[in-house]
Amino acid sequence: MNSTPVGPEKEQLNEPRGLEGLLPAGPAEQVLSPGRRAHHKDVLMQLIDNDSASHRANPNPDHSESAGCSSRRRFGGGDLYRMRERRWARPALVAGVVAAALAAGLTVGIGPGRGADGTAARPGASSAAGGSRSAVVTLDRIAAVAMRTGVEPVDDGQFVYVRSTGADNEGVFDGPVKLGKMHERQVWFSQRQEPVTDVGLIRENGQDWPIEVGVPDGMSPKDAAVPAGFDRPTYAWLASLPTDPEALLKTLYANTRVEKGDDRDQEVFDRIGDLISEQVMPSATAAAFYKATARIAGVTKVADAVDAAGRHGIAIAREDTRHATRTEWIFDPRTLDYLGVRTVFSRDTARAKAGTVYDTSAVMERAVVNKRGQEPANHRRA
Repeated sequence: MNSTPVGPEKEQLNEPRGLEGLLPAGPAEQVLSPGRRAHHKDVLMQLIDNDSASHRANPNPDHSESAGCSSRRRFGGGDLYRMRERRWARPALVAGVVAAALAAGLTVGIGPGRGADGTAARPGASSAAGGSRSAVVTLDRIAAVAMRTGVEPVDDGQFVYVRSTGADNEGVFDGPVKLGKMHERQVWFSQRQEPVTDVGLIRENGQDWPIEVGVPDGMSPKDAAVPAGFDRPTYAWLASLPTDPEALLKTLYANTRVEKGDDRDQEVFDRIGDLISEQVMPSATAAAFYKATARIAGVTKVADAVDAAGRHGIAIAREDTRHATRTEWIFDPRTLDYLGVRTVFSRDTARAKAGTVYDTSAVMERAVVNKRGQEPANHRRA
């Protein structure tokens, strides 16, 4: 995808190492576990360093342009990467490419049949054990609340709007984790069902970032456009999913890519988390997602968790043992409304002690609007 800053801030892209605050701290949609984000971060940083070194050796305009196009192809030619890590210093040479790779819940190269770095999980590959007893009971209660919640259908030409507050790791590259400053993020997601290249908009750190599908060199925008689906969820698409929890879970496993060595159950858990965090969906679909989550092995309940806004709640969680992290979906303990999500370290590592927050986000407002960039009429600042 191509993410290009709008307005005066665009001039700041000429500063090679001053870009950390300009990229959206978005979520995500289809987020990797922190360990996998760190892996892709390592790979991307190596590519950036290589481009930067080449730029220093031959800093002529033609080389810069060609390097940018090369990088755009690199990130635009493959299947969807699900990354939430986005705050690292980077040379201006590849700033647009990094923004494209990291903006929002969508990333570059989305589209079926273009090759994947991982493989799809086997259909129905969840473990029979399911979640803990307390998690299953809690998820059943959450599902019942979701089922009773009235949701107005979202039209094809509208946008789902979510305002959140959060923070991410801003520590030195591959070093100790340091949570950044809490800040607001607004996102608008197009609800069009047909293939599009203009997906939405992120407003963060004082500037707007269009979310667009990257068009590889030599390909027409029409061929690169992405329809509604797992890589670009919409209300109508979510409404088309099975509402039987077991059938829904099989669909999720069949359509979730898993990198070699990673935990397929964790990937599916994360995918559900992405869908419930920044989308609007029918009541029956939301209830089915929670009931399906109860069937995933390793899902547990956390009695007390705090979201990015400081609100205490109960959490549905799952530990990624390989990467020593635990993802927690936080719910209001009284109403069982969704509050937010955070990732914490589940044991001591070289980068952080157990309990250290890696990233955190709290949903402050969710609505449907008619235009990209439009705020709800009753919008109030938290």
